[in-house]
Amino acid sequence: MNIRRLSMWTAAIIFAGSACSSSDSALTDTQAPTSATAPPSQALSAEMRLAVEEALTLSPVGCDELDASQCLLPFPSNRYATADESTPTGLRVNIPDSSMPTNASGVAIDATDWNTNDGFSPNSSILTHVDDLDAEASALPSWTDLESSLADSASVVIIDEESGDRIPLWAELDAVVDGEQPLLIIHPAIALSEGHTYIVALRGLKTSAGTDVIPSPIFQYYRDNYESDIEQLNTRTAAMEKMFSALQSAEIDRSTLQLAWDFTVASTENLTGRILKVRDNTLEWLDTNAPQFTITAIVPNSKEDVAVQVAGTFKLPTHLTGDGSPGQAFNYAPSDTGPNRLPIMGAIVDVPFLCQVPKMAADDPSAVLHPGLYGHGLLGSEYEIDYGGDVRALAQEAGVLFCATKWAGMSEDDVGNAVVSLQDLSNFHTVADRLQQGIVNMIALGRLMTADNGILSDPAFNNVKVDGDLIYYGNSQGGIMGSAITAVSPDISRAVLGVPGINYSTLLLRSIDFTEYEAVMVPAYPSRRDRSLSISLMQMLWDRGEGGGYINHITRDPLPGTRTDKAVLMHVAWGDHQVSELTAFVEARSLGAKIYRPMVAEGRSQEVTPGWGLEDVAEGDTGSVIVIWDSGAEMIPVEVLPPSVGRDPHGDPRDDKVARSQMAEFLFGGTFTDVCGGQPCTAQQS
Repeated sequence: MNIRRLSMWTAAIIFAGSACSSSDSALTDTQAPTSATAPPSQALSAEMRLAVEEALTLSPVGCDELDASQCLLPFPSNRYATADESTPTGLRVNIPDSSMPTNASGVAIDATDWNTNDGFSPNSSILTHVDDLDAEASALPSWTDLESSLADSASVVIIDEESGDRIPLWAELDAVVDGEQPLLIIHPAIALSEGHTYIVALRGLKTSAGTDVIPSPIFQYYRDNYESDIEQLNTRTAAMEKMFSALQSAEIDRSTLQLAWDFTVASTENLTGRILKVRDNTLEWLDTNAPQFTITAIVPNSKEDVAVQVAGTFKLPTHLTGDGSPGQAFNYAPSDTGPNRLPIMGAIVDVPFLCQVPKMAADDPSAVLHPGLYGHGLLGSEYEIDYGGDVRALAQEAGVLFCATKWAGMSEDDVGNAVVSLQDLSNFHTVADRLQQGIVNMIALGRLMTADNGILSDPAFNNVKVDGDLIYYGNSQGGIMGSAITAVSPDISRAVLGVPGINYSTLLLRSIDFTEYEAVMVPAYPSRRDRSLSISLMQMLWDRGEGGGYINHITRDPLPGTRTDKAVLMHVAWGDHQVSELTAFVEARSLGAKIYRPMVAEGRSQEVTPGWGLEDVAEGDTGSVIVIWDSGAEMIPVEVLPPSVGRDPHGDPRDDKVARSQMAEFLFGGTFTDVCGGQPCTAQQS
């Protein structure tokens, strides 16, 4: 992919004009206006007009003129939204297909599903290109020091347009470039608020030669308040002036800016409306239809800690087309073609399940077990409940009857569709739609566990007794998806999320698991820049089917039809190769979780201040908590790379008996217990 850029001659004219003209604003605080009003308008000189017109030729129709290096940059941006009074935000995403990345077969991503959003993701990595940017000289805020992103002089800033509040963040250059100039990647350190508009501002950036980064002529046109007859730009002037005014009110002087743009986050209704409709339709169907299930296998004493393992299927309406299998999208009424449409029920299908009764119930027939759902890992199956000893051990130690089903959308059945989607991202909406159906399938399984005439009433379970609130436990992908089901379920109040995180757009490039799947993606999208941009685009749909889209509704602002007493315990592996603890910390901040300190032993965090922005948890606290478990792994790379040195501690917390005792007390006692004696929590290597 060629990076389009201004001629050196034109750039030199721009630089000379911005540095020497008394009417142009220079990039220095000493000359910055202090008023919130715009600087006096000025006529467009011949040299500046030439530079602006050349920049416009480098920006194809439908692309954001502020960054001519690649269409859709900067991303996300309200340049790709239009007014729509039918949405809660008053906007509708409006990305032309011609602006979307194109695969090696010349097929542009079909933007149809993206354009049903009324804003952008609360989680997407924020991307732009800055030519020859020197990260160190520009003092980009690092994830090792998030506090620096809130400093008055921070070079990268995000503010809430309405309140002026600053958002903690980190910014970095991509570490893999495929021979191209790396993108600047900006990560909010907390999920953004739905329906709010945010402004991204860059200032004080330096090139590798130590000189100031020269703003594009298009951005200078707006920043310095030029007047001209260029209507293509003038239609955006009012929006840009509103943005500059908000920045000035937040004490960020427009004259210091090298680039700034805004974007609006999708509304709660838009992010969650589909799954809530599917959930409500499904639960109503369950209420009006007797449970229909079939036992397909009964295995007594399958393991030394299992009394009986029961496999089967249950009937449930799918809200996907056809039989709801991989590759199917949501089912809509033929007459409903608008962007605000909601799924309708389709065929009745069989959903698999697997349950395990712990041996302690056979040893003591009077025992009353807790009902629990288990969520499997990456592209796995319900049989993960049996593969690792951790689920069986927790069930035996705490008296839990766990049942599991597949995470439709990201189960073993979906591997083929995932590969197809990575080669043509127009298909990715089928993954997001099936993920939502998978969450509802899990909710339905919980209902069928606790119903008087549900699956546990079958003789295969030997009259086992269960009582109490339904709980959730999941690891890895199950930890990630656990945030979503906890937020959406009307029954779950407490959940343990093992090695979790939110926001795949941050997670993937830092996960060793993605290495194999990126290799599938590379032939179709050979440019790393295209792949990074595509992953941020994918997050807009992924939000509907992973924890990131629901994280703001677990401990506050509960969704309709859910409980108000929810809390989660997050167990994180320090140095995790698969689910970066960076994404877990973003999740914890978004939840308002407290953190157990001391987190790691002295010297184990190097220059990092882990747990920034989180309050200390106290013994007996009843809210959400994050605990770091350290089993001696190397610290993750600072760069945008997956860990590659030493052993992977990903499975260590769940395999530690002390960690499981903390899980049990949280799930069934309702409180946090310090099982580490005031010292860092150290998990045994599994």
